Amino acid sequence: MPHSARVDVSTFLDARPMGARQWLVVLLGFIVLAFDGFDTTAIGFVAPALVDDWGIARHDLGPVMMSSLLGLAIGAMVAGPMADRLGRRKVIIGSVFFFGVWSLASAFATDITSLTLLRFLTGLGLGASMPNTATLVAEYGPKRSRSHMVTGIYCGFTIGATLGGIGSEALIEHFGWPSVMVAGGVLPIAFALLLLACLPESINFLVHRPELKQRLLQAVAKVAPGLANADTLFYSSEEKVQDKGSVGALFAPRYRLGTCMIWVTLFMGLLTMYLLSSWLPLISRDAGLSLSQAALIGSLLQAGGVLGNFTIGMKMDRFDHHKVVGLTLLGGGISAVLIALQQPTIQVLCPLIVLLGYFINGVNTGSYALATQFYPTQIRATGVSWATGMGRFGAISGAGVGALMLAADWHFNQVFLFLTLPAALGIVALTIKYRHQRRQPTLAASA
Repeated sequence: MPHSARVDVSTFLDARPMGARQWLVVLLGFIVLAFDGFDTTAIGFVAPALVDDWGIARHDLGPVMMSSLLGLAIGAMVAGPMADRLGRRKVIIGSVFFFGVWSLASAFATDITSLTLLRFLTGLGLGASMPNTATLVAEYGPKRSRSHMVTGIYCGFTIGATLGGIGSEALIEHFGWPSVMVAGGVLPIAFALLLLACLPESINFLVHRPELKQRLLQAVAKVAPGLANADTLFYSSEEKVQDKGSVGALFAPRYRLGTCMIWVTLFMGLLTMYLLSSWLPLISRDAGLSLSQAALIGSLLQAGGVLGNFTIGMKMDRFDHHKVVGLTLLGGGISAVLIALQQPTIQVLCPLIVLLGYFINGVNTGSYALATQFYPTQIRATGVSWATGMGRFGAISGAGVGALMLAADWHFNQVFLFLTLPAALGIVALTIKYRHQRRQPTLAASA
């Protein structure tokens, strides 16, 4: 293949088939999110054992649940601007190592106070890893399948959470609840060392750093051998952003309303997801299910999410992004109503929980994909990370609302009927963004 005199790094992958280097990025991103999913949801699966072991009330775990999610929010919001300035690779590797260390430390907690602090520190790393991994994968994907690639790696999160439910039951039975935290610490630490050797930097990021042209040439050569040489001019046809890596750039007139509506959608989606991830095992046990059945219900919620994550990206690559995510929100609201109208037996709940997980997980991953395509490279990590961080405040609210529901003795059916409210608000936010974007053709084309 002859060398190209000019290479547009924002489009040169679009007409090429997926190569081994791109698939490697997807695989590594998938595994990062699998560890993220395991560690993020681990506290929900060990909660019943903690209640029994420490002799505490169920709602006493509220601060623990919320501290982890607060760490997730802060970690995302700090790490996004860092990744736009320092690169995606450094931030991803550092965050995986960081959350592994503090998850391991959580195994040695002796009371609510120490566990609350350690879960907050774990959350900082977890919050930093997810959005920046999604950003890196999006920047290695061709436009025709970018949404599918981003939502596909989020299957790693739900698979990690699912294995967390299955594995936690066995680990707790044989070794006690601290063993879950040990597993969630040692494995990510080891994987961070592998990432040091294998994870590449974003080509889109490197093109904006003239001093890194040699690294850029090497990165392009590994994706498209023979395409460029030392004399090739690399450039990006994306819109240039003056205030790169700055949160203020997200509120430029071009992005302001879209930024706010993506935040609202993720806030509502993650409120729903983390209310259930944090409290569903306890709520299910209180409704008459056994401890093992409650763990199974929690795992099925995540298993349904794997299917939702995998398919929503394919739909978004074929149809309008906003309509796909909006209809998925509607499906989640309908599923919650169906569960609220049933008696909570294992036979009835299993298929309905899978269906609910399919929709509510799909909403969140679809919103992340929406964000990766809404922002240009220079503020993409910031935009995706701040959307994730603001969404995490929804997760914090979900964990807190769940604690209040338990303290107020809400019934199983009442909890699920409540979930129709965040679904409706998310649909409203997406509708506003969609209508505003249609009135701005140039913005619609870039998004």
